[in-house]
Amino acid sequence: MSKKYDCLFKLLIIGESGVGKTCILLRFTDDSFTANHLTTIGIDFKIKIIELEGKVIKLQIWDTAGQERFRTITKTYYKGAHGIILTYDVTDQNSFKNIRNWIKQIEANAQTNVCKVLVGNKCDKPDRVVTEEDGKNLANEYKMNFFETSAKTNKNINEVFNNLTHEILLANQGKNQSQGEQLKKNDGKRGKSGCCK
Repeated sequence: MSKKYDCLFKLLIIGESGVGKTCILLRFTDDSFTANHLTTIGIDFKIKIIELEGKVIKLQIWDTAGQERFRTITKTYYKGAHGIILTYDVTDQNSFKNIRNWIKQIEANAQTNVCKVLVGNKCDKPDRVVTEEDGKNLANEYKMNFFETSAKTNKNINEVFNNLTHEILLANQGKNQSQGEQLKKNDGKRGKSGCCK
C-alpha cells in the first residue's frame, strides 16, 4: 500500500567496511540490531516514511559497500543524492582517517550542494580511539553537522536522519514542490534530483 508523500529524498550511507552502516540503516528503518550480519555486497537500500516540519517525507536510503572493489559501483549512486551520511567507527582510527578520502569521492561524484552529516558510530564501546572532539573538529572543517551514534543502543540514530532531512528541506526552501513527480519519472535514471523544489 503506497502512502502519499510530499517529498522524496535519496540518502547515502558511506564509509569503510565494518563501521556499522547497515546496522545504522536497520536500526532506523526496522528498529532492529544484529551484531553479526553479512557484509553488504555492492548496494542495498530501504525506504522509510517520516513526518518532519509538517511534511510527509519518503526517504530512500542507500547502504553502500565500503570495500575498495565496490567503489566504482557506488560512484554512480552519488548522482541525484540529496544527503550523505559519512560514517566511521570510533574504535577504528583508520576508518576516521579515511573520511577525507570519502569526502573527495563526494566532491568528485555528487552535486556540489549535497547535504552531509558526519557520524561516529559504536560510541557505546569502551575501546574507542577517536575522541568526540576529533569528530567535531573534522565536521567543523568541512562545515558538516556531527553526531556520535550507537546502532546497538539506538543513540542518536533518529536524530541523524531527522537532522539531515531538515538540512535538505532548508536547502530546498523557496523552490516549488513539483519535484516529487519529477523524481518518480527519473527513478533509476540520472537526472534532476532533490525534492520540494
